[in-house]
Amino acid sequence: MLVRSIKTRIFRENEDLFSFVLKHIKKLPEKSILVVTSKIVALSEKRAVEYKNEKQRIKLIKQESKFALKLKHTWLTLKDNMIMANSGIDQSNANGKMILLPKNSFQSAEFLRKKLMQKFHLKNFGVLVTDSEFMPLRVGALGVALGYAGFSGIRNYIGKKDIFGRIFKFSRTNIADSLATSAVLCMGEGKEQQPLAVITNAPVIFTKKVKRNELVINPKKDIYAPLFKNLKSNAKRK
Repeated sequence: MLVRSIKTRIFRENEDLFSFVLKHIKKLPEKSILVVTSKIVALSEKRAVEYKNEKQRIKLIKQESKFALKLKHTWLTLKDNMIMANSGIDQSNANGKMILLPKNSFQSAEFLRKKLMQKFHLKNFGVLVTDSEFMPLRVGALGVALGYAGFSGIRNYIGKKDIFGRIFKFSRTNIADSLATSAVLCMGEGKEQQPLAVITNAPVIFTKKVKRNELVINPKKDIYAPLFKNLKSNAKRK
């Protein structure tokens, strides 16, 4: 698998994302995946708010999440079926503004995928919208898939045999987040100015339709459930 990050000029608020991609990518191979940071997707959708004060920011965090729990350094929130800090609202590389997450990352990925497939005459092609996330008890950000289109986001081993013939009961590989982490590693988190990447030779199954909730797990079955069991009772009250 090869990940090629692409350096671009600064993406401007309200700019057309499709046109921006075409300015920096002249060709997309068959069976490739275009990776796009959620920040420029959000900017193209006018999902930016001028920062005024902390009271305004906290109100926005609560509005953007289903639950919000105040911690020492951040707000732990539940948004888009994921636990994340501050509802994903980002102030880095934002020039005094707060950039929200895209309204619907799966829909945005599919819209961009269809336009690029038509432009480059592709039959098998994917689009992945990424953000940064943190794992419990680990330092440093990892890439996470907010939305994707054109490929299956999970590989299922349940019912299959391992090398010694033992049947897998629970094993599944999270393809979408694994690709996101690989891409974000190359794209960077600082001033690299590389909001796009192209992945080729990825071990994925291309498909016309994705199962949007295939990565979502019932909170009661989540391995970290005991850590978050008090989330609802202590969460915000609107």
